[in-house]
Parts: sequence; structure tokens; C-alpha cells
Amino acid sequence: MAKQPKHAISPLRSEDYPEWFQQVIKEADLAEHSVVRGCMVIKPWGYAIWELMQRELDDQFKATGHMNAYFPLFIPLSYLEKEAEHVEGFAKECAVVTHHRLEPDGKGGLKPASPLDEPLVVRPTSETIIGESYAKWVQSYRDLPILINQWANIVRWEMRTRLFLRTTEFLWQEGHTVHETKDEAVQETLQMLDVYSDFAENHMAMPVIKGEKTSNERFPGAVSTYTIEALMQDGKALQAGTSHFLGQNFAKAAGIKFIDKNETEQTAWTTSWGVSTRLIGGLIMTHSDDDGLILPPRLAPKHIALIPIYRNDDERAQVLEYCDKLRKELQSKYFHNRKILVEFDDRDLSNGVRTWHHIKKGVPIRLQVGPRDIANDSVFMGRRDQPTQEKKGIPRSEFVESVTNILEEIQSNLLERAQKHRKENTKEITTFKDFEEYFKASDSAGYALCPATDCTEMAEKIKPFKVTARCIPLEQNTPTAPCIFSGKETKTNILFAKSY
Repeated sequence: MAKQPKHAISPLRSEDYPEWFQQVIKEADLAEHSVVRGCMVIKPWGYAIWELMQRELDDQFKATGHMNAYFPLFIPLSYLEKEAEHVEGFAKECAVVTHHRLEPDGKGGLKPASPLDEPLVVRPTSETIIGESYAKWVQSYRDLPILINQWANIVRWEMRTRLFLRTTEFLWQEGHTVHETKDEAVQETLQMLDVYSDFAENHMAMPVIKGEKTSNERFPGAVSTYTIEALMQDGKALQAGTSHFLGQNFAKAAGIKFIDKNETEQTAWTTSWGVSTRLIGGLIMTHSDDDGLILPPRLAPKHIALIPIYRNDDERAQVLEYCDKLRKELQSKYFHNRKILVEFDDRDLSNGVRTWHHIKKGVPIRLQVGPRDIANDSVFMGRRDQPTQEKKGIPRSEFVESVTNILEEIQSNLLERAQKHRKENTKEITTFKDFEEYFKASDSAGYALCPATDCTEMAEKIKPFKVTARCIPLEQNTPTAPCIFSGKETKTNILFAKSY
């Protein structure tokens, strides 16, 4: 009988995908649940991944002319009420502060003491509070554009939470810009969508589809919402980032006005855009397997795990000296604008325990070095992108010379594998009957690309299938066909899927 392969994660992806996802997070030591319902503690390995995401995105934001600032966590309730559609969209998710100061309750505990003059909402997003500042900063067309981003935390009181996908508090960035003309604001909205798309594909190795949200999926108060959508391994879609053209709605509510070149008062045009720690959830579900996390090298906190193997003190001295020189050689090299980082693992644990530790954490390359390898001036290499945990010997000089190319190859392999998965799980559907069969057949079927219009019939007919219109792809190349919901002729395809 063939020996069953050993896996680190239980249950397997195919058995219980949601629980598999939680176990990958646990075994990779990325995060854990907090005592506060719906919140998470992001542990050092998980936060290191977020820092790498931050660093790359921040560089791209600054390369496109944006600067960072910081705005208050608390928003007066009256500010949210200024934009009716916005407050309606977020009302059920808001956490509200009504008192300040605590005092003894006479029973050995504490109670809220002093009511606030006006309730404060803990920010679910910052359009309204930032708009208040912008209204003071903008007087003339010479003050425009304002191009600002902030890195912050957000609170949305979610009913059902899941680590890195939907938590009560999460980390994100939110860009908020002000422009003189509609065209400039639209251009900004699409430019930032391109930044997100580039980051997802070239750094996360996660292919995305850029598109515009349908009317019932639009950001509350926006004129248009654009999105990048990614397909996870279980066939569900993940909204990975959004960019909103807000028109003049928020500018009117906040009073952001300016005097133009003709000495006439005008209302400004604004945008907002953001991604969050949800990207880490997307990273996990795009690449990981039944042995744990798989990280694309561009977002790996450590590129290489170096594991020395020895049996006695004499071997230890020999192996550690060899490994120390090897580590210095490797760390003098660069991969994608940062030094190659090597984790030297000499813990008093068995070779197997140390090896599986780095497999589960997704370190792209593992090197094992023992006396036999030293005698051959070689290393024993394992790659995390390989379908099995097979390892092979390679001459030391050859590995050092080719390490950058190996990391780049791993990065490319992960993107190609994800693209292949998306292609195999995208179906073009031209009738409602086929749409019905496709989504009835599976709890998470994949993408359906259908000729459709953003109509009332669509919104009603997709409800029973727990399916959402993910976006109207920006790339459209389709002949005229009947909308599968209303029968009206259309040249537009809409992307549908079950989603997170």
C-alpha cells in the first residue's frame, strides 16, 4: 500500500475550507482571537507581512504624488448625518461613544459617568471627518489638488467575524483627495485602482479583475465605485480593494468650495480609496495548501530558513561556521529592492520539527546543512511552491549565484498557478437557466461572466442563490446579446460569484 502523504493542516481544504483557513492562520502563527468579541491580535509574523504590504503600497502612493496624514478616530454623529446615503449605509455597523469618564457604581464596579454633548461614532470610514478639515484648507483653485492618505484602524460592528476577512476592528489605509474638475477626480479614482491591481498581481501574486460595482453594491454616497476582485481557491470571490469617485456629494455635505480662475465659487470633486488587512486573508486563500501558509517571496518576512544539522559538539562547530558564512553571503544579495533575509534556526529541536515550522509559516526556501553537505560544499534545498515537500542537493556556489532567480521563479509560479485556477473556474453563461444550474450545483462555484444589465430584475433574480454581482469588468469585448435577467439587448458582461 502506498504511504499516505503527511500534512500539517487538519482538516484538509477539501474537507472543511473555513476551518482549514483558521488552522492555516493558527499554524503559521499569524493572528489569534482577542478577548474582545470580533477583534484579533495580529502576531509578529502576520504583522511583518502587513508591514511589507504597507511599505510597498506607501511607496506607490508617494510615487503618484500622495502624502500621509492622520485624522481623528472619533466622528461627531452630526457629521455622518450630513450625507444621508452614507449614514444609512453604515448605520448598522457603527460603534457609538455616548459617555466619558467612569465612576464607582457602589457595588464594587464602574459605570459611565458623564454623557457627551453629542455622541461620537468610532470611525467606520473617514470621508465626513476629513471633509471637515478639507473645507477649511480649500479656498482657491490654487489649493488643489489635495492628495492625502492615512494609515489607520477602523471599527465596523460585524455580526459574523473571521480573522483577516471580517473583524470588528481592522487595519487599513484610506486615501482622500480633492480636485478642481470632475475629469481629474475620475482620473485619480482609476489611477489608484491601477495601483491596487499592480500590487495584487506583482507582489501578492494574486490575479484580479478590475471593474465597476453595480448600483446596489456601490459605496454609500459614491457616484461610482471601482473594485479589484480576486477568486479564492474555494471558488468564492474576495473584494480586495476599492476606489470611489464621490462626485460632489461629500464636498457639498462638508462645504468644500473654492474660487476658480474666473473668480466664481465652485464645489470641489472628491475621491476615496482603500485596502485593508483583508489582503492577508486573500494571500492565504490564494496560495496556501494542506501544509500551511505559502508566501510569495516579495511579501515574505524571511526569504530563506537555514537549518543546521549535527550530532555532536565537533559537528556543531563545523556546521555553524559553514552556515554563518553562507548566511552572510546570502544576506549581501538583494531581491526586489531589499536584502535577502535569512532566518538561522539553531533551536534545540529535531530537524523535522524545525522544518515543518518553516513550511507552515510559508518561508519560500528552506536550506538544510549537515556534515555531508559541507564535505560536498553543497546545501539541501526545499521550495515552498513545490507540490510536495521534496528536497534536493545543490552546490553551494550555484545556489548563492542563483538565489535571486529562484525567488523570482517562485513568485512567478505562484501567480501562474493562481491565474490557471481562475481560468479553470470562470464560466461564460448566456442564459438564466445555465446561471441557475451553475450556482445551484456548488456552494462556491467560481466566476460566472454573463451578458447582463444593472437592472431590478437582476437584483431580484440572484437573491435565492446567495450570489452577488462582483463587478462590471472594465475590459469588455462582447457582441450584443440579451441580458440573462431582463432579456434587453446589451453589450455589457457582468461578473457574478458567491463571495466573502
